[in-house]
Amino acid sequence: MAIPMTRIMVPQASSSLRLSHPTLSKSTRFSFLCRCAAPSELQSLRSGLSLSAGAHAIPHPDKVEKGGEDALFVSSYRGGVIAVADGVSSWAEQDVDPSLFSKELMANASRLVDDEEVRYDPGFLIDKAHTATTSIGSATIIVAMLEEVGVLKIGNVGDCGLKLLREGQIIFSTTPQEHYFDCPYQLSSEESAQTYLDASFNIMEVKKGDVIVMGSDGLFDNVFDHEIVNIVTKHSDVAESSRLLAEVASSHSRDPGFESPYALEARAKGFDVPLWKKALGMKLTGGKLDDVTVIVAQVVDS
Repeated sequence: MAIPMTRIMVPQASSSLRLSHPTLSKSTRFSFLCRCAAPSELQSLRSGLSLSAGAHAIPHPDKVEKGGEDALFVSSYRGGVIAVADGVSSWAEQDVDPSLFSKELMANASRLVDDEEVRYDPGFLIDKAHTATTSIGSATIIVAMLEEVGVLKIGNVGDCGLKLLREGQIIFSTTPQEHYFDCPYQLSSEESAQTYLDASFNIMEVKKGDVIVMGSDGLFDNVFDHEIVNIVTKHSDVAESSRLLAEVASSHSRDPGFESPYALEARAKGFDVPLWKKALGMKLTGGKLDDVTVIVAQVVDS
């Protein structure tokens, strides 16, 4: 199967390279990390360019005790690596804890990020981490790797997402991969599911001051682009930005009257209230209650 890949040229970019292929504890620095449900973090990840990253996660209200089903890791290796995985909750119907697969997947990714066979390539990292994961379940995943020369490499399977902001504008967004509405591509313990070969890959040039916002679908289903831009441009502290974005997403997700991105997409795809409610002027509204995981990373001089 051919690997879909997009090379993105952004304004005022420098020369490019080629992408080859076949605990969060309070107010502390972090390097490798693969759990959520914790307060904001801040670390300057390391001549050339690197990432200064903050992360925040808020579990679904019914999943607080186990810390939710999302997972993440941040690595200081080379220019910096950030990743998010979202466990597929439907596994709970088979008495399987959906958090086990996503957390093991991220633990394996953090362990393998500097492996020679990974070649500092998000596709190979996704492949090796998936192969090493033995838990039953499935998860969506996104990985971004920064080369010190200013090249950002992204690989994603499913509907975790990333947005790149420059000078107060979103200049790039990943596109969710779905079989159909609300059923994303996913890595799984089942052989019939997707692999890294089904991932979408992007490569782009970044510069000092650019901001990356990465998150699970709990962020992007509940927060509009203009809200993301507003928070990131008003708060230069990446840890503070990640916390505020997570809190806004969580608040919207619990508001039945909010016209969320998720509700708008659902209606556009034919999912709405029954006809008798439509006759009364009602429509599908509300956020999507979910785990929310956010990483905000700024490109800085090392």
